[in-house]
Amino acid sequence: MDCGIPFCHSGSAGCPLGNLIPEWNDLVRRGLWDQASERLHATNNFPEFTGRLCPAPCESACVLAISPLSGGAVAIKRVEQTIADVAWEDGTVAPQPAAVASGKRVAVVGSGPAGLAAAQQLTRAGHEVTVFERDDRLGGLLRYGIPEFKMEKSVLDRRLAQMRAEGTRFIANCEVGVDLAAEELRAGFDAVVLAVGALRGRDDRGIPGRELTGVHLAMEHLVPANRACEGDGPSPIDAAGRHVVIIGGGDTGADCLGTAHRQGAASVLQLDQYPRPPEDRDDERSPWPTWPWILRSYPAHDEGGERRFAVAVERFVGDSSGHVRAMHLRKVRVEKDAVGRRQVIPISDEVDELPCDLALLAIGFEGVEHMPLLDGLGVELTRRGTIGCGSHWETTAPGVFVCGDAHRGASLVVWAIAEGRSVANAVDAFLTGESDLPAPVHPTALPLAVR
Repeated sequence: MDCGIPFCHSGSAGCPLGNLIPEWNDLVRRGLWDQASERLHATNNFPEFTGRLCPAPCESACVLAISPLSGGAVAIKRVEQTIADVAWEDGTVAPQPAAVASGKRVAVVGSGPAGLAAAQQLTRAGHEVTVFERDDRLGGLLRYGIPEFKMEKSVLDRRLAQMRAEGTRFIANCEVGVDLAAEELRAGFDAVVLAVGALRGRDDRGIPGRELTGVHLAMEHLVPANRACEGDGPSPIDAAGRHVVIIGGGDTGADCLGTAHRQGAASVLQLDQYPRPPEDRDDERSPWPTWPWILRSYPAHDEGGERRFAVAVERFVGDSSGHVRAMHLRKVRVEKDAVGRRQVIPISDEVDELPCDLALLAIGFEGVEHMPLLDGLGVELTRRGTIGCGSHWETTAPGVFVCGDAHRGASLVVWAIAEGRSVANAVDAFLTGESDLPAPVHPTALPLAVR
């Protein structure tokens, strides 16, 4: 493609996995789909996930994204998904069982993208790997957090079938630390990988009326909606016929938006405390190839609904039965105080009252949930609510490693897979003395790592 230095697969600005994008782009151009798949899978265990779910920092770092006169970035994410889908359709994605068994046993706690990536790499290295999942089905947020309209669960299931064929063992409906004591876990395995996510939802109990019926955290809406798609019966939190207000302008808010549309909401309004971003990159605020601050619209936004920026909820208003019926909004600005704490400051005395009989708080996550497993292993959370590690992904508990959102905080699927692959390298070296497994990222190179 003659793009000079390919910033798209630079971990600092582009792909955290180091996907060799120009190489498989060129292979696709020449019609060599099998080779493109092989090159793609060399750095990414699950391109069918990232091709659907990743926000594509690689495209923001594409050389062709420097100037709008170039026509814009290469559609890397679409190419990636197509390579993966063609490979599955052609039957070229086959199990890769290890040729030699190491005799070592590894437990992976959590079956989200980080845990699955670590498990697949370690299984292929010859270790006996068991993945524990507390939910009744495997996949973590891929299963119950990501709506069906963004990724069909059949895409997840076929990859799980491949992993089973390679020798990975899965145990669902098992909360380690409760159903299986931490002492039993340590006694039964030579190493433990914590890939438990960062599912402690951020709440705002300070808003008057937060306690009203009909005001929920976003995951309280998304999880049962996904269960309904799995055939578990209707969701107890249904947007049908309701005036839905979503507080939060990120990916989770967009997922709630699309789900509310599909449930038949009467109206949907999405709120964001920050000003409306520009349509195009501001070279002074976010110069190429950094991740730009721009207005991000998802297919769910094209389906309807309204977005309002630079506003915040002042209070929820309830009816005589204690159910939310309206909300009061104020115009605000967000700034930081002298010590860097974020403050939301009203800038107008005018208050808007809007109809609202279902409110969803999609304002992020605060870190790892408090769980008996961490106490049993003697692992403490950092001040950021994550699990810290040393330079080789090992926590303060010997032989216990961490990766994904549990280490990084709520982040992108591509970072989860990258950290899963890296921790697999560290665990393999811990068990055998050295490792040939690739390691895309190292915790000492991550500004978010707390050691």
